[in-house]
Amino acid sequence: MADLPPHDPDESQSTRLARNFSELLQELRVQQAGVQILFAFLLAIVFTEAYEEQSTYVRTLHLVTVLCAAVSSALLIAPAVWHRILFRHRRREDILRQANRCALGGSVFLAATMVGTVLIVAEVAVGGWVAKLIGACTALIFGTLWFVVPALLRRDDQLR
Repeated sequence: MADLPPHDPDESQSTRLARNFSELLQELRVQQAGVQILFAFLLAIVFTEAYEEQSTYVRTLHLVTVLCAAVSSALLIAPAVWHRILFRHRRREDILRQANRCALGGSVFLAATMVGTVLIVAEVAVGGWVAKLIGACTALIFGTLWFVVPALLRRDDQLR
């Protein structure tokens, strides 16, 4: 299976799948905590007096960011739900393959949520082109650290 990393030749497929799934769930726990905290923060904003005073742009940005957090949550939580529903059906390999895709998609939406949150705060704090520059820099940082660096490392591994 190409989606799974190389493994110890003495490790059985069942053991490898269990280990890979356990590792994936640990990674998802880190992301889930982040997106859940952000989601709560974003939901609370709507109930503040300052929210009512914000422009249509900031309110739209807020809504899009909340939707990104919701999609990220759905994608990051789905593998645990699938496992619970399908664990007795010997579908761990299928679950792991799809869970990997969900984790990556959830990471994209989590990055978008983080960028949106920073942009909302920047718009309220300083506004204008400075806020957009802060948002763009935040997107660059997340995109580079979360996606470009691993892609380069993966490419480096393939060249070896």
